[in-house]
Amino acid sequence: MLTWPAPFLPAIPGTGFPVHLHDSVTGRRVLASAGPVATMYVCGITPYDATHLGHASTYIAFDLLHRAWLDAGLTVHYASNVTDVDDPLLERASATGTDWRSLATEQTALFAEDMTALAVLPPHTYLGAVETIPTVVTTVQRLLDAGLAYRVPLEDGAGGDHPELGDVYADVTIDPGTGSLEGLTHDETVALFAERGGDPQRAGKRDPLDPALWRRERPGEPSWDGGALGTGRPGWHIECTVIAERSLGLSFDVQAGGRDLCFPHHEMSAAHCRALGGHGPRIQAHAGMVALDGTKMSKSLGNLVLVSRLRERGIDPMAVRLAVLAHHYRSDWEWTDEVLASAVARLDRWRSAVSGNGGPDALPTVEEIRRALADDLDAPAALRAVDAWADASLSLGGTVEGAPGVLSRSVDALLGIRL
Repeated sequence: MLTWPAPFLPAIPGTGFPVHLHDSVTGRRVLASAGPVATMYVCGITPYDATHLGHASTYIAFDLLHRAWLDAGLTVHYASNVTDVDDPLLERASATGTDWRSLATEQTALFAEDMTALAVLPPHTYLGAVETIPTVVTTVQRLLDAGLAYRVPLEDGAGGDHPELGDVYADVTIDPGTGSLEGLTHDETVALFAERGGDPQRAGKRDPLDPALWRRERPGEPSWDGGALGTGRPGWHIECTVIAERSLGLSFDVQAGGRDLCFPHHEMSAAHCRALGGHGPRIQAHAGMVALDGTKMSKSLGNLVLVSRLRERGIDPMAVRLAVLAHHYRSDWEWTDEVLASAVARLDRWRSAVSGNGGPDALPTVEEIRRALADDLDAPAALRAVDAWADASLSLGGTVEGAPGVLSRSVDALLGIRL
């Protein structure tokens, strides 16, 4: 799958610091990567209604990590996916009378346009679920052969020419840590699993939390040749496991996404990595949720602010990016007209401040930005540092020739804001 064009990263003086991130699993702040190669997997979109501000917030957050790693001199291997066949996509296509493949292609292209406009660095490996199906089939067969997965009988009418080959599920009881969310009872965990795409009530499963690895053919649904698995399509969690293994290996530094992916998606995909012989991600990092009118933005609810619609209105994408960066990536926040207006005003003030040839010394500010990003991607602190420089430049001026250029290039390279 083709990714989007990479924005130009200007050279800036000095070198960044090692980045420490909050690990969602342990609750501790840890070194994100010891280098010299840093590896990251950020879960991609299901392309049926891209890209809302919740998406933008997640991808901008971990774009900061990508930039900070590069600034610290690390080589970065970044992988991501597009879940271009899944129940929500098929349901939206059916509801709108659209071919699911056309819908996926259209929304994936729109997502790429939005990421380009928002100056998000593209992944090095970018794969769709459909193009990885042969690898998924091989991987699921490995789990079956190892006794780590099992078949569940099908309902009447499912399974095409070989209904005796059931759906394939992973056995979570083999990995005792799976599904044991701190503070939740088993019943509460099962309820959360159902809320977030699981099927705990499926008859024939060994445990309510067992996730699907291979869904057999159903009437009216797309399916692919699964060899000994029978015709069907991949489960959600194994898709990301396979793409991570193919691009990063089964042990890597950071798995990232929105906080709603923490369970079950990231927990299950990490468990699949362990079942296949790896350690999975060393750190799981999650972005907070973005709300509109008091309710979390959600495709299912339809309360979305789309980046493409903002662009159509003539809103500068750099103002949208600044609006996102004004909030710490792990915090929940609400999109309002005031948030956007504040970002537009900040962008205008910064651009005015770098419009001259001289200004206050920019190097201390660049160091502040770097230290803020190294401290769990503290973008609001980085923005405050630039605000202080801009205020000093506009009110007091400065005699350091070229300082505005240094500041402008640094804000571009580290924060992704083009002035």
